[in-house]
Amino acid sequence: MRTFRAQALAVLRIEAEAVQQLEQFLNDDFDQACQMILQNPGKLIVSGIGKSGHIANKIAATFASTGTPAFFVHPGEASHGDLGMLSANDIVLAISNSGETAELLTIVPVIKRMGLTLIAMTGKADSTLARLADVHICVSVPQEACPLGLAPTASTTATLAMGDALAVAVLDARGFSADDFALSHPGGSLGRKLLLRLADIMHKETLVPIVHRRASIKDALLEISRKGLGMTTVVNDDGKLAGIFTDGDLRRILDQRLDIHTTAIEQVMTVKCITAKAEMLAAEALNIMQQKKINGLIILNEQQEPVGAMNMHDLLRAGVL
Repeated sequence: MRTFRAQALAVLRIEAEAVQQLEQFLNDDFDQACQMILQNPGKLIVSGIGKSGHIANKIAATFASTGTPAFFVHPGEASHGDLGMLSANDIVLAISNSGETAELLTIVPVIKRMGLTLIAMTGKADSTLARLADVHICVSVPQEACPLGLAPTASTTATLAMGDALAVAVLDARGFSADDFALSHPGGSLGRKLLLRLADIMHKETLVPIVHRRASIKDALLEISRKGLGMTTVVNDDGKLAGIFTDGDLRRILDQRLDIHTTAIEQVMTVKCITAKAEMLAAEALNIMQQKKINGLIILNEQQEPVGAMNMHDLLRAGVL
């Protein structure tokens, strides 16, 4: 009796081989399909049933999130009214391993009558669906990973991989950027990392810790405690940043036995400190803080006045860290 791991290893090897051999199908038809989708002013309608339907749904979602308006239509529901979702200039991507799925073949005449482009993705180049399509992309696999050769396994993996290849090829040609990606993912961690700016999370106005450069160390410590950021900015008479004093600076001066009541903060502050602008991406600020090994940042305006402050805890609460 084969062990679980031995069976799993066999599955992974079969599916890896299925994906690898797809390279032979990256031909002129693939290029033509990419070009059609790229230049299409309408939507991409992806359809399939059963396991192919699940794969089709995911492929539609990938296209939609990478710059190509797309959605999934169930071929069974399409025959009962959902074909009304289709409009002129749309492209239909029909997915069927056998290429003989009755529900898909039923709606092909309507697709043709509407004058829509039909791209088929099947495992059989001589199937009915492949012959009826304007462009056919083959996703044939040597064998299924199921030992019975029945459950769609390697075939669905290969189809998903080819769908990803199609979507990413179009994405690249479209010049789709990280900012574009963030706009379609505003609610997730990716969106937060790509869209969130320091202005959105920094402590502002009266919450910014500020002391004058001639203030005492005691006054600076009280300001740090009040604002709770582990640091305070130090400013000149004109309000411009002169330096910063942090919890770390405090630890470094403990051995100096200074009188915290009479010693001015300008004598112990850090003059050359790392600063940022409010429009900086939070993810960029995180990168700077990690590289410089600091726990906080001061945000300055164009006049070099401190208008904000933030630390690692703010990035953590915002979901950037």
